[in-house]
Formats: sequence, C-alpha cells, structure tokens
Amino acid sequence: MVNPVKKPANLVSAGFSYLRSYIYPFTGIYGMPVTVSVEITNHCNLRCPECFSGSGRMTRGRGYMDIALFEKISGELKPYIYEMSLYFQGESMLHPDFQSFLRKSKGINTTLATNGHFLSRENAELLAVSGLNKLIVSLDGLDQDIYSGYRVNGDITTVLNGIRNVSEAVRKNSSDLKLIIQFLVNRMNEHQMPAVRRFSKEMSASVRFKSMQIINDDFEKWLPAGKRFRRYEVRGDRYIILSRFPANCARMWFNPVITWDGKVIPCCFDKDAEYILGDMNEESFREIWKGERYRSFRKAILTDRKNTGICRNCTSGLYWEINS
Repeated sequence: MVNPVKKPANLVSAGFSYLRSYIYPFTGIYGMPVTVSVEITNHCNLRCPECFSGSGRMTRGRGYMDIALFEKISGELKPYIYEMSLYFQGESMLHPDFQSFLRKSKGINTTLATNGHFLSRENAELLAVSGLNKLIVSLDGLDQDIYSGYRVNGDITTVLNGIRNVSEAVRKNSSDLKLIIQFLVNRMNEHQMPAVRRFSKEMSASVRFKSMQIINDDFEKWLPAGKRFRRYEVRGDRYIILSRFPANCARMWFNPVITWDGKVIPCCFDKDAEYILGDMNEESFREIWKGERYRSFRKAILTDRKNTGICRNCTSGLYWEINS
C-alpha cells in the first residue's frame, strides 16, 4: 500500500527544488518526478508529415517496450507520481501486449493518447472498465479530405466510429474514464472548430484545441489564419517560435520521459532521444534522476536554454499561452 503522505510530500520537495532554481542555478533535486511519460512503442500506422515518427525523420530505433521494464518503471515511480502518460511517439495501441500495460498501470492515474484507429467496440469496452483515467483521441478534421490532409493514411470514418464506441462504453459502464478530443489547429481545418465542439458535446467529451508544431519548415501550408493558434511569426526572412525562452523549465524538475527501450530523456520535445540522461535497463530511476548527467542538463537549461536544440520548438514560454 502506498503511503498517502508520500505523493504530496514529494510534490512539495520537487516544487521547492524548482523554485530554488529561480534564485540561483540550483541543479539538484530533492524529490522524485510528479508525472512521467512512458513510450510503450514508437511504431505508428499513420504518416503525419509534421511528426517525427510519421514523417520518417526519426533516426532512433523502433520497437516495443518489454512489460518487465514497465513493471520496473511503474514499481519505482508509483509511490511518487500523480499521473503517468502511456504515450510519447507512435501509437500505443499497436503494442502486441497493450492490455498488459493497462493492467500493470492500475492504481496510477493514467492517461492514454491515440490516433483513434483501434477503438473497436471490444477495445472501447476494455478501456472503459480498465481503470484508465483519461483517453485523448486525435481528431484533426471531420471529413476525409481535411482529416487525411494531415493524418496521412488515416480513415475518418474509423476514428469517428471509434469515438462513438468509447462514448457508448463509458455511458453503459458508468465509467469514470474522461474522453478528450484533441484537435491540432491548422490552415486546412480551422474552419471546422465549431463543428468539432458540437461533436464533442454529443459524445460527452471535452475538446482540446492545440497549436501545431512544425518541423519541416512548411509554415505557410500549416499555420492557421487565426493568430490564437499560431506558434510562429515571421521575423525578417524566417519564421521563429513565439517564445520568451525563460531561463528555466519545470519539466526538468517534474516530468521526464522514458522511451520504449528504457532511455530516460528530459521531456516530450526530445522526439529523437538526442539527450539521453540514463538507461533504466542499467540503473534505477532514482540514480538517473539525481545523477550527474541530469544535473548537467538542468544547468544547461538554467544558463543557456536558447542554445539547447530541443528547446527551440518548445511551447514553454509561448506568448499566446500567457496572453490567452
């Protein structure tokens, strides 16, 4: 049984470490993470052009997390974390042993994100009764032409039916699962935002509109006309991200990512695992979290964040997040 005091005490410890880093470049950590993202696979069935996995820009190997590795991760972090996300790059429901990850994450506040192509009635029922807390389904259009403009190889009918299956399974089982529809706003689909709101209401789902990360310099193709969801602006002859680049980052103290093969990386913007801070196959998470590589990376963020590659497309410090 998890000590009920341990999580809030850990939150206070991690928070104090983070606040202390504002006073002077403090790179240590008194607590453990508050949340964690675990990539159970980086394989995907779609070919989204601005995604590292789908676009083919990912250079790291592809594979599926071993359930024993997941047991080690969840066993070590369960007493401390408030939330675990079962996704990073790729489509988590492609894992051949996906159901085992749901079972092993019971007792942890868990979120799953999916592109919605595997939400059959059977799978929807499984998710509704699994103890999963949140299900995020990507829906970037309401007709095939708009949807597949970004979700290449995707089928809108399959996704819409999948969302309906989940909504029905949640209602039928009086499930506490929260269904969230996520919509990446771009130039092709922004006119469908009101319709997506209506559809979400019909499905008893909440809706989350997000700005799009652009990695292939196709800014004119994807940036919406509405400024509210534009991450970038033109300065001179190039587009740059609308960020203040604060000399700090909460992710370094609260929310690490672990890839399918056990590599611990700083955050969800390190898509290609360029900044490996440790390996769960060789060390405990505590050793990695409090180790020299992590301390050195935190120092780089505190003293020279603008020159850290993964920070250049990060949403932390975006002007529109502050002014919205």
